[in-house]
Amino acid sequence: MTSTIAPRVRTLVLLLLAATGLLLAGAGPVSAHAALTGSDPRQGAVVDKAPERISLTFSEKVALSDDSLRVLDPKGKRVDSGDPAGTGGTTYAVKLHGGLPDGTYTVTYQVVSEDSHPVAGAYTFSIGAPSKTSVSVDGQTAGGGVVGVLYGFGRYVSYAGFIVLVGGAAFVLGCWRRGTAVRSMQRLVVSGWLALTAATLGLLLVRGSYTGSGKVGDIFDLDLLGQVLQTKTGAALVSRLLLLAAAALFIAVLFGAYDKRDDEEKRDLTFGLAIGGTVVAAGLAASWAMSEHASTGLQPGLAMPVDVLHLLAVAGWLGGLTALLTALYRAPAETPLDAAAVRRFSRLAFGSVLTLVATGIYQSWRQLGSWSAFTGTRYGQLLLVKIGLVVLLVGIAWISRRWTARLADVGVAEVDAGTVTEDGGAGKGEGAEEDGAEKEHVSTGAGASAAATGASGGGAAGGAGPSGSDGSDGTDADSERAAQLARQRAAIDTARRKRERDADPNRSGLRRSVLAEAAVAVALLAVTTMLTSTEPGRTEEQAAAATSSATEDANAAGALTLDMSFDTGGEDGKGVVRIDLDPARPGSNELHVYVLRPNGRAFDIPEVKIAFTLEEQDIGPLPVVPDHISTGHWSASGVQIPMAGDWKVAVTVRTSDIDQATVSKNAQIG
Repeated sequence: MTSTIAPRVRTLVLLLLAATGLLLAGAGPVSAHAALTGSDPRQGAVVDKAPERISLTFSEKVALSDDSLRVLDPKGKRVDSGDPAGTGGTTYAVKLHGGLPDGTYTVTYQVVSEDSHPVAGAYTFSIGAPSKTSVSVDGQTAGGGVVGVLYGFGRYVSYAGFIVLVGGAAFVLGCWRRGTAVRSMQRLVVSGWLALTAATLGLLLVRGSYTGSGKVGDIFDLDLLGQVLQTKTGAALVSRLLLLAAAALFIAVLFGAYDKRDDEEKRDLTFGLAIGGTVVAAGLAASWAMSEHASTGLQPGLAMPVDVLHLLAVAGWLGGLTALLTALYRAPAETPLDAAAVRRFSRLAFGSVLTLVATGIYQSWRQLGSWSAFTGTRYGQLLLVKIGLVVLLVGIAWISRRWTARLADVGVAEVDAGTVTEDGGAGKGEGAEEDGAEKEHVSTGAGASAAATGASGGGAAGGAGPSGSDGSDGTDADSERAAQLARQRAAIDTARRKRERDADPNRSGLRRSVLAEAAVAVALLAVTTMLTSTEPGRTEEQAAAATSSATEDANAAGALTLDMSFDTGGEDGKGVVRIDLDPARPGSNELHVYVLRPNGRAFDIPEVKIAFTLEEQDIGPLPVVPDHISTGHWSASGVQIPMAGDWKVAVTVRTSDIDQATVSKNAQIG
């Protein structure tokens, strides 16, 4: 029996580890659920004078800490002053020191979105003219590194623990109440409770570092833990721990007091456990719903209860499946899993699947919002994978239902056969019993003879001592021998019943199909965990649209920037010329020209000339000769643009007395 089960269990464990590895490898830095949609100054902008503050606009509200917004000068020194604060809506700002010199400045941000996920990024702008900077903005991620891996693993374990705890308890209470006395079922449910409790405590400790510095050493920082407890996510985790205390009481009653009650008391206790267990399970599910995707975005008042139902359905199906697999492989011969219990679970699983489909359709609509998001966003692609796994799981479950029906038919036939041949069965039992009694009599007689011989020898040799003493020793030996024989017969009988049970082709087929279901369920859980840490398709598309709209608004308001590469052919003749036109509308405009080396460093050249041409109206070229302001920076005020249209902007750059080149681009002005 052990040699048959162990390879399959090992295979399932390996699948679990592989899925966990895929989860952690695929998760990497957590995808942000709030996106930067605008900033002032904007990305790459060059402003004439230092701004008084930096403001950032996100696609949704975010939570700030003291170091959420930082501004660094070209040498990497902080130049922001005071704590960042909201200025209304989804815009947040931080003040700057006065008298900042020209150069390129770096803005970094790390905030927490409403659905509890960290968001980080960086961009640059310049005062006066671009310059070299010692600040690296590469690798600006949130929730990455070792801490991110630990947090992702904790989330996976917490989901798995919840599913095993709730689904296993529901299976025992609703489908197989005899399982309350089965040690393997007790261990399964308690293991789910321990996993969920340990993972919740771990998430509380890691959370501060996960949304902040990302350093392993900050995991045990009590100050960070105090800050976490004041957040929505911290409150949800603490609530989960309190509910787990109630769940511990539920487990103690289910596996302790329940089996010791009579039938009438069991009925009353079953009703009480069902009500209490449902309340605790719904509360545990709500600890996710109140702090993650369902709590933000569209229709949160409806989305949160739907999310609770979805999680309960997942637990009822996948957790019950785990309990069924455990019962099929580990149930003792004295308490075998009967066909009626399997049929009851089949009905429970069917109801869970219907609930999953209904709630899943609503969640998909809410999180995606369009068909294009299925293939155009990471969330949609993961959701397609999840749907495929669910379809596969339902297909295997259909096969399991067929095996269940066959097992039930065989069970009915065996009951009928047992009724017809009741007398014959009793005769066989009596014959076996008589045979055992006869063997016991022979053994007992032999033991008594040996004891008598020993007593005679002892009397002759010792000549003293009461004869009753030796007889008593013989009786004790006979009793011990009889008990040993009884244990041997019980072990042989148990092994025989196990062989008969395992030889049943219907039960073997059911075990194989359920094992396959469990393997797919492990992968499904991994994908589900990844989905919870991925930006929903609807918000991703909205953020992209908001960014595009902000860019268009900025252009309409005076944000026309053109970059053109040039090569005059001479020494030091390669570079990039950048044109900024403000407000890029008909009438008077301000023009700034920046000449940069290929490495981004500003440099001077002998001459720069600009010309504007509206070819479709035969207007131009309108020449502009800007004044030299500083290294690599030229400017002209009062540049007149007579009308809106698609203007050709031509720039002539001269890098020596004889080396020059003209480059051009078309741009919509007005």
